[in-house]
Amino acid sequence: MAVTPSLLRQGDVIGIVTLGSPLTREVIDQRIAFIREMGFSVVLGRYVYTADGFLAGGDQQRAADFMNMVENPAVKMILPTRGGVGVAGILPYLDYESIARNPKIISGYSDITVLLNTLYAKSNLITLQSLLLIDFKPETPSCNFNQFFTATSTLAAPRTIQNPQGIPVISRVPGNVTGPIVGGNLTSIVGTLGTPFEMDTRGKILLLEETHEPTNTIYRYLNHLKLAGKFDDCISIIMGECTGCETAYGKTYGDLIDEFIVPIGKPLMTNLATAHGTFKAAVPIGAMVNLNTAANTLTVLEPSVH
Repeated sequence: MAVTPSLLRQGDVIGIVTLGSPLTREVIDQRIAFIREMGFSVVLGRYVYTADGFLAGGDQQRAADFMNMVENPAVKMILPTRGGVGVAGILPYLDYESIARNPKIISGYSDITVLLNTLYAKSNLITLQSLLLIDFKPETPSCNFNQFFTATSTLAAPRTIQNPQGIPVISRVPGNVTGPIVGGNLTSIVGTLGTPFEMDTRGKILLLEETHEPTNTIYRYLNHLKLAGKFDDCISIIMGECTGCETAYGKTYGDLIDEFIVPIGKPLMTNLATAHGTFKAAVPIGAMVNLNTAANTLTVLEPSVH
């Protein structure tokens, strides 16, 4: 069985790190104040405010911040400030045995998903494609917090992942499968192909989403995954939203799903609200889930914490 971290309670310590692109001090401090108002304590990584072009410090510096949080017994959850680019750069410098011995709640999306999938593969740790530090603000929809804290602060299982009312998930290819769920941001996942951190989709339910890429680029990335065998190996596919993705050459994101994903013939659910969209499902990477496209349900079968 996969390793789960201890559940999160009010008063617990949350470690804040910047693992990819930088975020301004003003925004970081505003979000930290919001977390403290929610009743949590905060400890900051040494390089959390660092900005060196499009990265928040060197790869080894960001990796050291992460490992310091892992090995700090007071820290219950590690919360990256944002994604951006560069998260894959820290992966060679992490101690995966130590991470397995010191399981923490780790949440994020966007480029953070390369870390989440690697921690499942190398440390057998369940993590969450869910909120980042930037999402801890008054404007965040309550359903996002409800999903996040249900996943991190309760032992609720089975747990059905649902879109907000009025935003339906749409099942396109019928089937009923159970397996671990992996995946996340399409661009970031494609960037790991051919590396020691390439995602293993064998026997897995594969979740993909994207933001602000034209559809011809989305096609290129999907085809790259296909050529790499990732669609052959997975047992089913969940296509999340493509937020801000522009139509190119007359083809929409929906067209790509119709013409590229549906013909693969594996159980397929689309329009899951998660990650870059306004509404963010808490998806436990590495956890056993059931995808029943006949019933149009996605159910997490085990707690994400203990």
